[in-house]
Amino acid sequence: MKRTWLLLTTPLSLLLATGPKPGAQQATTPGGWQLTQKPDDSHENSPAQFSLAGKFIARPQKDPGTPPELELSCKRHRLGKRFTSAHLEVGALLKIAYVEPDEIKAGTSYYPKVDVQYRLDDGKEEKDQWMPGTEKTSVSIPRKTFEKMLQAHTVQIKLPDYTGREISVQFDVPDSSQVGATCDLPVRKK
Repeated sequence: MKRTWLLLTTPLSLLLATGPKPGAQQATTPGGWQLTQKPDDSHENSPAQFSLAGKFIARPQKDPGTPPELELSCKRHRLGKRFTSAHLEVGALLKIAYVEPDEIKAGTSYYPKVDVQYRLDDGKEEKDQWMPGTEKTSVSIPRKTFEKMLQAHTVQIKLPDYTGREISVQFDVPDSSQVGATCDLPVRKK
């Protein structure tokens, strides 16, 4: 009986040990933008996705096990590639503030926002509110802010986790000419 059990479980255990783990992320190499999804020329609107790994200055209370990442997506448009979205993924639950809009047309409506502070190079720290992602571990970066980030050498971002404790991340922005050309974005001159 013991031998039968071993014969049945050994192939399964080998398969689980060598196969990809559910939810595992693609490993990124340090040092630059990674093209994580190439556009497909046969599909007119296929997206191009880039990611840039950063580092934690002040880690989240519960370590996510992966570095923070800037993620960029752009789609083919009849006039070329166009910016679609940019996100900061920190891997920890963020503190969401519900903000009342300037004008309410019908009923009561509040928008979810995350309070963010960011600094480009040695510039002045700026404060803003960004939209959280649906999983509440990421924030959407406005296009104009992301364009400024691409022209900097260093980007530091601070945002609160769900308990209000500060998470601080830093990105060393490499040459972004491929990102700029693919997504039609201005980049830092060499």
